[in-house]
Amino acid sequence: MKARRRISAMPEDDRGGAAGRASPAPPDACGAGEGIEILCEAEGLCDLAGIDRLAALVAAARRAGAPGATVPDLTARSGHLTLVIGSDQESRALNRQFRGIDKPTNVLSFPADDLMPGEPGALPGLGDIFIASETVVREAAGLGIAPVDHLAHLVVHGTLHLLGYDHEEDAAAGRMEALEVAVLAGFGIADPYGDAAAGAGQTGPVGAESSETGKR
Repeated sequence: MKARRRISAMPEDDRGGAAGRASPAPPDACGAGEGIEILCEAEGLCDLAGIDRLAALVAAARRAGAPGATVPDLTARSGHLTLVIGSDQESRALNRQFRGIDKPTNVLSFPADDLMPGEPGALPGLGDIFIASETVVREAAGLGIAPVDHLAHLVVHGTLHLLGYDHEEDAAAGRMEALEVAVLAGFGIADPYGDAAAGAGQTGPVGAESSETGKR
């Protein structure tokens, strides 16, 4: 799913902080390499996936998608990107606020369209990605795949959305899916659009709940 706002604009949650942003930052929040920040609130899933591997997935998706990106090349390759892996509750709040859909979804991408705050003339940020951990686990079980592999697919999918890719038309979806498959293959992850996924009922780009792209 692609939304037209950044996670920094998230609504306040029951804890009094911005949803998706722990205060103070959680212990497993890290700057995972140049231009990439990862905030993991779902400790079990993040421990299984590995922060370094998540950062590598983002970097690989950026490299693969940069040639066809709709954002400037330097931004595509080096613009700041934040990946948040949080709860279904937070995902639902974001989805309701920015897309008018009152339920959680697996991944939301928030492209940036301005300079990094406090840094006049700095490289524009690429944007933010929010992934709902409980939805990842639930969808993976339905697809019969490992949660970490489904998470990897969503990370790549969300990153490509920030680069300007979408799946609103067949041709565009084909280009985006081909990039996803190629990036995931580099990490030893099977084609998420292959026969096994189809047999498990995967009909959308990353599961039934992500078959539509929202722009707010």
